[in-house]
Amino acid sequence: MQWPDGKQFAFSIFDDPDSQTMQGSTTLYTLLSDLGMRTTIGVWSVAANPRFRSDAGMTCADPEYLKWILELQSRGFEVGFHNATAHSCLRQQTETALQQFERLFGAPPKTMSNHYYSREALYWGADRLSGFERSLYNLVTRGRKRNASFGHKIGHPMFWGDLAQKKIRYCRNFTFGDINTLMQCPTMPYHDPDREFVNYWYASSEGGNIRSCLRRIGERDQDRLEEQGGACILYVHFAHGFQENGRIHSRFRDLMRRMAAKKGWFVPVADLLDHLLAQKKDHVIDRHRRRAMERRWLLHKLRHGSE
Repeated sequence: MQWPDGKQFAFSIFDDPDSQTMQGSTTLYTLLSDLGMRTTIGVWSVAANPRFRSDAGMTCADPEYLKWILELQSRGFEVGFHNATAHSCLRQQTETALQQFERLFGAPPKTMSNHYYSREALYWGADRLSGFERSLYNLVTRGRKRNASFGHKIGHPMFWGDLAQKKIRYCRNFTFGDINTLMQCPTMPYHDPDREFVNYWYASSEGGNIRSCLRRIGERDQDRLEEQGGACILYVHFAHGFQENGRIHSRFRDLMRRMAAKKGWFVPVADLLDHLLAQKKDHVIDRHRRRAMERRWLLHKLRHGSE
């Protein structure tokens, strides 16, 4: 893979807003900004209904939080979509959230990640998989994820697949235990004809909490990513342990400083995916390659319980 400006590898982050607070996030993004890294922060564009069980993350309905997100956007960070809000939503609520996102940030979201708790997620649970892998997943989960998402099911009150197809370019799917996301998913971004409402899928590297993140971006892994000329899209929840007593986790801080000193291309997720897409002749994944990737993800999930 050829990276711009003679860079040797690419690195980005998609930060899900679960449990996110202003106090717990501003210092982390100051660090990224100071290091010259520009990444993607996922948001909920409308307020959560307090009557519903949900994650206690902030939403763009909070004026102070919105001001901070807009400031990040003005500094070159990308704002992504993490479903409408912190709980499941009907079609009209999701449509309103997309409209609100566009009003707030000037354009529809280019990238998204499904929120695990939202039943209107696109092709989530067992619908992420095909054939034998799907059957094995249902067996292991005892069928609990058989009907986990309805965003792609025409006629369901939570269906919004047509809106996603019209508005959103990239959607996250499989997460792997390897810093080199591109090695685990060399076809990304790809279109899957069996899942028509998503224009392009991308994968990520597991870093959902501080422990898994530190395992993923250690010194040897950073050096290997550089040697392989790969690309990492790190999936994180910055609200899950990345600070200690109000300060950035020291090991994470040191590793990010080390990463930034390398000759990497540090851009938001959409920029990285646009670059990959522009170099591809074939954007459609065939069933053989998809099933192989499903098996790798399922094996990792069974071992480590990743997203």
